[in-house]
Amino acid sequence: MLPILFAEAFNWTNLQQQCITGLTSGALIALIALGYTMVYGIVELINFAHGDLFMLGSCLALTIFTAFGLAQPGAIDSASNVTILLAIACCLVAVPIFCAGLNRSVDYVVYRPLRTAPRLAPLVSAIGVSFIFMNIGLFWVGPQDVNFPDVIQDRNLLGDDANLRFTLKNLLVVGVTVPLMIALTVFVKFTSLGKAMRATAQNPTAARLMGINTEFVIGTTFLVGGALAGFGSVVYALYVNTISYQMGFQNGLYAFTAAVLGGIGNIPGAVLGGLVIGLVQALGTAYIGATWTSAIVFAVLIVILVFRPSGLLGARVREKV
Repeated sequence: MLPILFAEAFNWTNLQQQCITGLTSGALIALIALGYTMVYGIVELINFAHGDLFMLGSCLALTIFTAFGLAQPGAIDSASNVTILLAIACCLVAVPIFCAGLNRSVDYVVYRPLRTAPRLAPLVSAIGVSFIFMNIGLFWVGPQDVNFPDVIQDRNLLGDDANLRFTLKNLLVVGVTVPLMIALTVFVKFTSLGKAMRATAQNPTAARLMGINTEFVIGTTFLVGGALAGFGSVVYALYVNTISYQMGFQNGLYAFTAAVLGGIGNIPGAVLGGLVIGLVQALGTAYIGATWTSAIVFAVLIVILVFRPSGLLGARVREKV
């Protein structure tokens, strides 16, 4: 009896389906994790408010859909495809700009005066900003989970008779996140501003001596990280179709874990960490149970960090005394 159950649970088709689900959710986690790892790599600040910034982006996306008249019950059925596509396009433009501007403003008002303060001061300030954002979200959407308009068809792109499911929602996640990650990699490696970011991350004092405006570089990093969180919030809302004022905590925690797992401060590491966590979540939920998913994720994190304290792609750096 047990071998039969084992064979049914671990059939190849089910494993492939869980991998598709895991990689999709992992790509969303990676988008949020990139904001964490970019900021830490340059100013060594764990911006705990980043997850709640992601939450506020979803709130704005819901407001935009409401303005287009798509949030009322039954409105999707009568809405034209042009209206739906226009609403999505507005979200993909307005939400990243909103999140980028808000993230930059927080850096200018809260974090910048604490650049030379002990590291505990900006860390506690980030936690405070997180609670402020959470309360803004509470006033914005209320205390209950809110249904986000389900405007993306759940049709299987592989065909109705296919054993695997790859829907338009999966394609949306891949179509937005993969180009963004490629564009970020090209930006950091091949542009002059990206080189200035890497120089500031390696040695801020030497970068200043070489004429680099490190404050401008740091501000740009917050802009880029906030924009990535904005893109992620729109795609997440369209994919999951549920938002709440508390969604930033859990997703931010998983994103921070992904950044640490891949090697915090390392951009490819954040992507790899997000994909690993997405796969662990999907496989753990399918084969062990949703109750144990979080425990499994952090158990994997602990095991990896025991053998690689700097993360999967992190480099050991010798501190100079």
